[in-house]
Amino acid sequence: MGTNSGNLLFSDSVHKLLSTPCSTITSNGIKTNPSAERAGQINEEYDVFVAPLANAFRPDFRASLDRLSRLIEQLTIPVVVLGVGAQVGADYDTDALLPMADSVKRFASAVLEKSASIGVRGELTASYLNGLGFRDVDIIGCPSMFLYGDTFPELREPGIFAPDSRIALNLSPDAIPVGDVAGIAAHAQQNFENVTYYAQNLVDAELLFWGDTSREAGHEDSFPLQLSHPLFRQEKVAVPLDPKTWIDELAGYDFAYGTRIHGNIAALLAGTPAVVLAHDSRTLELCRYFDLPHRMLPDLPARTRPEELYAEADFSSMLKGHRERFARMAAFLDKNDLENTYDHGDGGASFDARMAEQTLPPSLRLWDGHDDGNMRYRISRLREQQAAADRRIDRAIQKNDALNKRLVASEKKNAALGQHLGVLEKRLAKAETRLTTTEKKVTGINRRLLVRIGPALRRRLRRSSKNISSR
Repeated sequence: MGTNSGNLLFSDSVHKLLSTPCSTITSNGIKTNPSAERAGQINEEYDVFVAPLANAFRPDFRASLDRLSRLIEQLTIPVVVLGVGAQVGADYDTDALLPMADSVKRFASAVLEKSASIGVRGELTASYLNGLGFRDVDIIGCPSMFLYGDTFPELREPGIFAPDSRIALNLSPDAIPVGDVAGIAAHAQQNFENVTYYAQNLVDAELLFWGDTSREAGHEDSFPLQLSHPLFRQEKVAVPLDPKTWIDELAGYDFAYGTRIHGNIAALLAGTPAVVLAHDSRTLELCRYFDLPHRMLPDLPARTRPEELYAEADFSSMLKGHRERFARMAAFLDKNDLENTYDHGDGGASFDARMAEQTLPPSLRLWDGHDDGNMRYRISRLREQQAAADRRIDRAIQKNDALNKRLVASEKKNAALGQHLGVLEKRLAKAETRLTTTEKKVTGINRRLLVRIGPALRRRLRRSSKNISSR
């Protein structure tokens, strides 16, 4: 999942989308290995390299983007990029991306040398790449919306909103500077007894699995980041670990809302109405492309009521335009010589059958301290982490010993240099003394010469003056 469960949703969708009778798909993993050996293996064993991406054009992803560029530059097979996007503020000002312009240009150039076009998530990213000089850009949105091809699930009516309504909330910590997400979380927790906060970050999963000492230490944060928050204390937090179980769970809710684009898309794919609280370009451009019901986060008060969000939401454009948007995705794949399961296969039936055979994990919930079947793993993992820490300490000690040896050798060398410098300083002092004596001798000689030569010069000057006057 990398650092975010949302990555699972669009990667699963691409896997299903490309699953045809003629294709064999192998996951390259979340991390990029740009070595020559790995590039050679890909060139030898595969026919095409597909990279499903999300908000990859952002400063903190620059190093990862550069690694992916290094790998692609070594590939000799076609490369197809789906759903890449830029991440800036909701005002679409891309000045923040100026420091990584060279990295984006390198990536786009490497991809377009091996493909017909780049598939981007929305109009902002297309305009951004156009501004960098790239014209072979197609807006295809995010593949997650095409989990079911050109069809989209019918949305259920949530019914009358009441304190026992089942509400799925999703929020982003990086939205804190943009709007009162902490207040929105508090309002939902206080007004709906069946609310679940679907967090998506890896740190949230670690918190649920391992716990923390925030309650014992008296630490509190208004945003749900610690176990001391009421949503954690009431065991109303979950982190999705698999797209299928995530969607299956959300099918049991009446309404979903929040700042997470994939948290809301997962709800919509489950037939649960959802409204996005857009706070940056990565959410806003997808909302605009897919006509997803959304509200701008800065405009919303903390006491935002989900029934108001639903009442103002219009899902008709999203549903009516879905088939045309899928046709755009299919045309992009055709342009890049990729078949899709809906036009060239069984519509994903074999993929769904394989998934049905798997035992997939439900969303992770809060560990209450009792044996939940994972105690052995927790203890083993702690032992492994301790062993790894011990190895790091040993390496640090060895490195420190080596540095100490070098320091002792340097000190000896410095001492020898100091002695040599002392000798040189004495020699210099003697030379300066001799120079001073020589200067005094020269000064004395000059004075004697002036005394001797002075009268003669005065007589010659007087004779010269008489001559000049007589002419």
